[in-house]
Amino acid sequence: MFNDTRVIKARLYGRKESGGAVEALVERVLPAPAGGAREVWVHLRASKSPRAGARLRFGTGADGFDAEVLGRCGPEDALFHLRLPDDAFALLERHGHVPLPPYITHADDADDERRYQTVFARAPGAVAAPTAALHFDAAVLDALAARGIATAGLTLHVGAGTFQPVRHENLAEHRMHREWFELPPATVEAIERTRAAGGRVVAIGTTSLRALESAAAEAPDGRPRPGARDTGLFITPGFRFRVVDLLLTNFHLPKSTLLMLVSAFSGLEPVRALYAHAIRERYRFFSYGDAMLLARAP
Repeated sequence: MFNDTRVIKARLYGRKESGGAVEALVERVLPAPAGGAREVWVHLRASKSPRAGARLRFGTGADGFDAEVLGRCGPEDALFHLRLPDDAFALLERHGHVPLPPYITHADDADDERRYQTVFARAPGAVAAPTAALHFDAAVLDALAARGIATAGLTLHVGAGTFQPVRHENLAEHRMHREWFELPPATVEAIERTRAAGGRVVAIGTTSLRALESAAAEAPDGRPRPGARDTGLFITPGFRFRVVDLLLTNFHLPKSTLLMLVSAFSGLEPVRALYAHAIRERYRFFSYGDAMLLARAP
């Protein structure tokens, strides 16, 4: 099960009307019923937060564009709602930068545009790659098909909250950033065929797992429901998994929600042992690092 989201050039650099520098990271492009989405939610970095009605200038020279601040939005008003003068995806492609994770410190370049995108990337909207799928290329997919392993897709637009650590001792106080996902009917049918044949459902990455388990958590019978909606599912030890049997995932940051997810999936002690082995053997961590295949704990 693969996530076919496509990473957009979500990072913008610009200036306020006062001349002060501003950096925006687009969290979500809001849908427009008639097409040509022009409104976005962004994380904004500035010396002083702009007020509603202010204008921000992004890009350089005559080729730049102005964005209007409509106000605060999102959980705890942590984001800013902007209106752009043209289609958001087109403007980001022209003026934006690849939103590399915070632990990658070099400026984005053409190589990152290529590398920080999976072979499944189709639906634009993510600000981070579903990195477990970076391990797959055409040759690997052909080898899987030759073994009779079927593949299916879904979409979850990964948000910047994927990098946010858990800062509360009480996990119930942590609030996940909500992310949009879509589970096609054909994928649900593929899951049902796999179950009927006695096969197993393998999630490629934590984003695929969260989408599948979010779709199933809403249903009394535990079967995933197709459709598009938001999820704020925070998976911690004790969570009841209903869909995914195996999980391919990279090695995650300490104190992250993703590390809690894998501990919930395979058990705290087995995951600790795996990480100890990876550190001892000098495995590569994070986005461009190594991966592990985990089985769901009984």
